[in-house]
Amino acid sequence: MSNGFSSLIQADLASLTNAAQNLADQHTQIAAANQFGPQAAQPAASFAQSMQNAIDGVNRQDAAAGQQMADVDAGKSDDLVGAMLASQEAGLSFSMLMQVRNKVMGGLDELIKLPL
Repeated sequence: MSNGFSSLIQADLASLTNAAQNLADQHTQIAAANQFGPQAAQPAASFAQSMQNAIDGVNRQDAAAGQQMADVDAGKSDDLVGAMLASQEAGLSFSMLMQVRNKVMGGLDELIKLPL
């Protein structure tokens, strides 16, 4: 039985090695082609910047929903359905952001636990 598992693991390892080699070859080809072409004007986005942009987007969405609800409460707007939908969207966006945060923190915990 262990022979079957070891052969499956070896096949998976070979497949992953081939995929990694293909990615490395593609990266080398792209890097070689880019040295002769015009340089990209876009800097590489960091993970921290991506997360900050996501947090800012959720914050803006929450503020807009809060403003819509305040307008409905004050009688400035009759769009109760739109305000409720915006509030629900903001809540879902926040929940999604928290799930991403939890996944990132879980991955970080796994990295910390790796033996060196």
